[in-house]
Amino acid sequence: MYNNAVAQKIAQQYRQKPLTDFISVNADTDLETLNLNWREKDLPEFTRTKHVHRLHPYLGKFIPQLVEIFLRKFQPKLVYDPFCGSGTTLVEASTLGIDCLGTDISAFNVLLTKTKTAKYDIDILECDIYGILDRLKKYKTKYSDDAKVKTVLSTNNQYLKDWFADQARSELLCFLKMIKDYHYQDLFKIILSRSARSARLVTHFDLDFPKKPQTEPYECYKHGRTCSPVQEAYKFLNRYSLDTLERVKEYSGLRKNVDVQVFHDDSRNVDLPKNIDMVFTSPPYVGLIDYHEQHKYAYELLGLKNNETREIGAAKNGQSVNAKQRYIEGINEVFLHTRDCMTHDGIMAIVVHDTCNLYDPEKVGFRSIGRVERHVNRRTGRRSGAFYESILLWQKA
Repeated sequence: MYNNAVAQKIAQQYRQKPLTDFISVNADTDLETLNLNWREKDLPEFTRTKHVHRLHPYLGKFIPQLVEIFLRKFQPKLVYDPFCGSGTTLVEASTLGIDCLGTDISAFNVLLTKTKTAKYDIDILECDIYGILDRLKKYKTKYSDDAKVKTVLSTNNQYLKDWFADQARSELLCFLKMIKDYHYQDLFKIILSRSARSARLVTHFDLDFPKKPQTEPYECYKHGRTCSPVQEAYKFLNRYSLDTLERVKEYSGLRKNVDVQVFHDDSRNVDLPKNIDMVFTSPPYVGLIDYHEQHKYAYELLGLKNNETREIGAAKNGQSVNAKQRYIEGINEVFLHTRDCMTHDGIMAIVVHDTCNLYDPEKVGFRSIGRVERHVNRRTGRRSGAFYESILLWQKA
């Protein structure tokens, strides 16, 4: 819970310069002295989404700088994230030379994390990207009106019919059919998914959870004018392919030769090694974010299996007393199982927005060794609004 004392301390820290020299953090750093209350000017958006961290939008992820600080502080040999989401923990660990593991129940999250942390031959990747873009351009300029081609690119998927204009859907399906001809197919699937997100029939200001397709011109909250729904996907496929190439190039220069493993499994019973000495994670918030629905376009395009019924704290279950009880039971199962695979003095760092005191270390075989509070105030647009975030620090008891 967050009280007046915490708020007053953070207010005082706002008058001071927050930590931005992340490389200075080491085993002797006193976490209680760190000011992690970054404002936009302290930690701008392009820094928070450096290299592969922005290969695809993902709601509910923590910023990579948090991971870096705690990995530098505790210096683990093997770090694990049982709710790896978009792979932030694993990406940061791989750039710091730390072996890492991640588990997620979502097929798309696993695909995204594997894609971000993979090793790439940049020459092959560059050839593949320019090759597929050249073929896509030829399709757009020469064959998009061909009746036979249209038949090949048709679909019976009702979601794709409802949420994409004819031209955009054909271009996405064309790109999808081409993917099989290239080496880094998973990366192309992420480019396709990112493009599909932008090419849907939605308003410009509601890309996160649109309720229904937008088929008519509308008054645009974001641009302050009348806008029309997107009709094509080509411009996004082209732009994001080139952006992805540059981001992977940058990451490849930073990635160390470490072992990265990603499991598509349930964190309550996944088979893990027994030498995990640190966990850094952010559990799903109870009844808040639908982690499958936010990427529904990817599930439909790629034919991924939807495991939303196995989510802990699924948004569809709400935030009732019973939902919170089932949530904490599921989270505790994960923590207990993870504890069994940790070294005797293993550290668990948990990033939470805990207004209900749901997390009890003693119930899952840990003891609290600290708690770091920070104020998050950088959100923009329709999801703007400040909130407090805690990093709970536990040690295996």
